[in-house]
Amino acid sequence: MNKLRGSVLSRRTRSGAAMTAVRISTAAAAGAVALAVAALTGAAPAAADSKAAAGSWVCSGAPVQSGHVITDHDPYGCGGLGSWYNQPVRDGIWTCGGSPVVPGYVLTNHDRNGCRGVGTWYQRLVKDGIWTCGGSPVVSGYVTTRHDRNGCSGVGSWYQRLAKDGLWTCGGSPIPPGYRTTSFDRHGCDGVGSWYLTRA
Repeated sequence: MNKLRGSVLSRRTRSGAAMTAVRISTAAAAGAVALAVAALTGAAPAAADSKAAAGSWVCSGAPVQSGHVITDHDPYGCGGLGSWYNQPVRDGIWTCGGSPVVPGYVLTNHDRNGCRGVGTWYQRLVKDGIWTCGGSPVVSGYVTTRHDRNGCSGVGSWYQRLAKDGLWTCGGSPIPPGYRTTSFDRHGCDGVGSWYLTRA
């Protein structure tokens, strides 16, 4: 009886080892194929969560997840109601008109024909000395100091700077906490008028 049990266990062990070997061999082959594809295309093998990182289609009216933006539109999606492609924001991404602007980002370019005719806006992380489109948010701690009425594909653009003592700011620019304006130049900021910024 013990010999029979030992024989059965031995066969099971050999079978399990064989299956493990097959799994390892299959995984290795899949890895080799992925590396070969990467070598031929120049693309890195996809991470396990790349599908989630890429985003997803949602029906019109669905909320946009925090930190995500809308980058494409299908007017025939969701049974004809229309659908929108949401994906995580990144520095330098075209987003459809109506997409949220993620905190810390600004709009720096516009294409009225983008997003299948809806229009697109280019989102960038804010930095000191960046031209932004009219309607772009002004990030906390920043002020607008110049204006180009023809910029941003005709929308008009504004130059954003980190607030500091001695800047001339455009009319309508936010005044960050700890600052005040003291003088006015009605010819400044491309005719919009400008105010002199100083520490309070």
